[in-house]
Amino acid sequence: MNKNDHTTALQIVKILLLSLFFSNAVSAQGFYFGRNKIQYTNFDWHVLATEHFDVYYYPEMEDMARKGAAMAEESFKLLETKFNSYINRRIPLIFYSSHLHFEQTNVSPGFIPEGVGGFFEFLKGRVVIPNNGNLAQFKHVIRHELVHVFMHNKLYLVYRDHGIGNGNFPPLWFSEGLADYWSSKWDALGEMIMKDAVLNNYVAGLKDMARIRGTFTMYKTGQNVFGYISQTYGEDKILQLLENMWRKDSFEDVFKLTLGVDYTEFDRRYLHYLKKRYYPDLKKDVYTSDASETLVSGGFNFKPAFYKTDSGNKIVFVGNRTGYASIFMKDADKPDAPVITLIKGGATSDFESFHLFDSKIDVNNAGILAFSSKSGETDALYLYDIPGRQIIEKHYFKGIVGLYSPSWSADGRHLVFTGLQVNGYTDIFVYDVMTKQLKQLTHDIYNDTSPSWAPDKRHIAFSSDRGAYGFENDPDIFIMDSSGTDIRHLTYGPYSDKSPVFSPDGKHLAYTSDKDGVFNIYVINNPLDLRPHYDSKRLINAVGTLFDPEWTTDGGLLFGSFEEQQFTIHRIKNIANVLAGIPEKPNPRLSVKPDFWLPPTIKAAQIKSNKPYIKKYDLDIVQTQVSQDPIFGTSGGAQMAFTDIMGNDQYNILLYNNARASSDFLKSFNFAVTHIALGKKVNYAYGIFRFAGQFYNPQDFYYFEDRSGGLLNISYPLSQFTRLDFTQSISYSDKTWIFDQRRFAWLSASFLSFVHDNSIWAPTGPIEGDRVNITIGNTYDFRFSNVNYFTALVDLRYYFRISLRSAYAVRVMGLINQGKETRQFYLGGSWDLRGYPRWSLRGRQIALLSQEFRFPLIDAVGMRLPPGISIGFNAIRGALFFDVGNAWNDTYQGMLGSFGVGARVPLGYFVLRWDFGKTTDFKSISRGIFTQFFFGWDF
Repeated sequence: MNKNDHTTALQIVKILLLSLFFSNAVSAQGFYFGRNKIQYTNFDWHVLATEHFDVYYYPEMEDMARKGAAMAEESFKLLETKFNSYINRRIPLIFYSSHLHFEQTNVSPGFIPEGVGGFFEFLKGRVVIPNNGNLAQFKHVIRHELVHVFMHNKLYLVYRDHGIGNGNFPPLWFSEGLADYWSSKWDALGEMIMKDAVLNNYVAGLKDMARIRGTFTMYKTGQNVFGYISQTYGEDKILQLLENMWRKDSFEDVFKLTLGVDYTEFDRRYLHYLKKRYYPDLKKDVYTSDASETLVSGGFNFKPAFYKTDSGNKIVFVGNRTGYASIFMKDADKPDAPVITLIKGGATSDFESFHLFDSKIDVNNAGILAFSSKSGETDALYLYDIPGRQIIEKHYFKGIVGLYSPSWSADGRHLVFTGLQVNGYTDIFVYDVMTKQLKQLTHDIYNDTSPSWAPDKRHIAFSSDRGAYGFENDPDIFIMDSSGTDIRHLTYGPYSDKSPVFSPDGKHLAYTSDKDGVFNIYVINNPLDLRPHYDSKRLINAVGTLFDPEWTTDGGLLFGSFEEQQFTIHRIKNIANVLAGIPEKPNPRLSVKPDFWLPPTIKAAQIKSNKPYIKKYDLDIVQTQVSQDPIFGTSGGAQMAFTDIMGNDQYNILLYNNARASSDFLKSFNFAVTHIALGKKVNYAYGIFRFAGQFYNPQDFYYFEDRSGGLLNISYPLSQFTRLDFTQSISYSDKTWIFDQRRFAWLSASFLSFVHDNSIWAPTGPIEGDRVNITIGNTYDFRFSNVNYFTALVDLRYYFRISLRSAYAVRVMGLINQGKETRQFYLGGSWDLRGYPRWSLRGRQIALLSQEFRFPLIDAVGMRLPPGISIGFNAIRGALFFDVGNAWNDTYQGMLGSFGVGARVPLGYFVLRWDFGKTTDFKSISRGIFTQFFFGWDF
């Protein structure tokens, strides 16, 4: 589970149910933080039924959905042949017209990063895919996810046919590598990753694939492995691997059975093949750092922009150097100059995402930086005054969801940018900064990106897939009049040409192309001559990958590079001298294929129906369990969850019994039914419950309570980082203590919380940002006046980064319960006051101060056991801590403390915490050293 996930349905149920029983009813919420997944958009869902799919879409993007439906049907026919398998159920295919809309989906409860192009959810078999304006990429993602659908179906049939109810599934490199291999061609991005991994000695074979599990490198390595298998052993072996899954318990044994070699021998052959393929490049190519000046390194650095000032030349760029994607500036003429953060992203509602990989930035002569960022429901265009260090303008544009790569005209009056519209298509727009007028220049289905003004202010260059090879995801560079007319080719061919930018004098145009297999910078001379044919020059015969060109005012060129696993920014000062020694590479028009291709669209005869979506609820999960809990006691029961296809409406049913004898079965029968609504900006949940049984806590000892009632929770997000939570429950409580003392109450419990969280996480816990929870509440008996108490919580946590992997963390918490039949809070244990037994300190009031210095301890440790089993741990972190706190009732008891050191070992979804140190009452220090173990994240 992502540590910053929003409040999922099951979490809401847990919060509400636990709040009924904890003495500090608020604490069930009080210890919960997390960011908010906000449903900004009111989607009016419709369902387009084709032969094999139910396509879910909203009317604004119906045209794109019809094209996606045709692509899906085409992929279905291809993949049923590849897998030699047919799917006889209808496949739910949910489309979004943009990634920003896709990020709001509740099909997956967690946050969806920008790099996720779609996903297959196997519980209901749902496929969820956003468009980004690129129909070729849209087709690729549809086929990629359908490979997963067919793979699951194929394995289900294989295991069923051999009487196996629940068999193993192939490793992640296999499933994702095959999905890429059967959905797209090998491209320059894959070449970038594999070439760098081989030449810099971090390439992973199958035996070592766990080292890169889940990374983009793993995806591309998996795809490359399948290319090698097909070339060496035959593509039929891929299907045989799946058909042999039932025959062995481990996939490595299946692999050996099918291909005749184990992982070790396969790796020896495969890695040798890769070395023969890439090592010769070292003879003819040079490292980028040897052929240019490295300006920025460390972290991820992209999209340089040049800014000339009286005090010297500056480089402004976007990057992720510490965990937050931000905009930075550095003195270009001083190699040792510090990198200054201009605008910190990912921590406020204004700058949620800078689209690191997709959107350039630009600075005009007056020092006004133009950039875009996700801010709420859509992207916004920002103008930032660099000398004044302040935002001077922010603009939203109706109908434009995504906004990318703003570029200034030479006079600083106009901005041209790419706009992704609600219908799912991208076009070029021009914004007049003086008149505040927006003009759309292109109006079509093609993916028009990376526009750039010519210095004559009359022409705009851009990248577009409108050329003959566009639907194969190979865009060309075009030039058009600033009015949007007279569109002409500047490049042409089966290559991916992107990111054009004119030199200040207009005599050169630099762009990125993969015409030689990997991305590099190419330059066209005299692009404004508007000739029918152009030659280009390759900037550097680089070992690595070059991209993001940007001219300086003195005839130099900035650009980005990927080399040795680093994204760095470089400069060549005098491009004219460099170009003079490079021969031109012809860029002829080699094909008579027509431009302005048309993608497939679903035909009327292929549509079975097209109508508004009506909610239907299906069972998501059923689970049974027997548990022992200090609050609920011993219980056995079941939990069921039902959701609609969109995941917006969810019903959770909890049934269990904690009877100690058969005669108590009905008396101790418990249930809860909760409905959670997540389809609007304001999330809410309501339900009914009955909990009864024998319980225990250190304050009341043993008691029996029968409580029934209803509850309501409302969560109102103010931004992705901040929300207000309100919880209200009304219940009837019949409680009997072990000494036959009995009381009745009609309880009303009301709690209001303010929650803020913009923290970012290291492998074992937060490392930067802050988390705040302030909650107040009241519980009272409105019928008999037997209960009436007030509860308050303040929990403040701040994380101050000291270096890339170290931080000072501080937590200040205060809790108070005051009134009639107040219950006590508990303190002590590894997660609050360390060195004291868990829950050993009790009182109606609590104060706690925790301080911790977090630092890297061991990056990796491994051991090999005699049977050949390898065990390894990564990212082990150390801690120095000092805690102060106590719990008391009426009389303040003074503070207790502890201090010591600890280690944190991440174990997937858990973290093993080991602390040892000494305790103190601030009069003396304990003689012995305490040791505490705990599974859980750092506070």
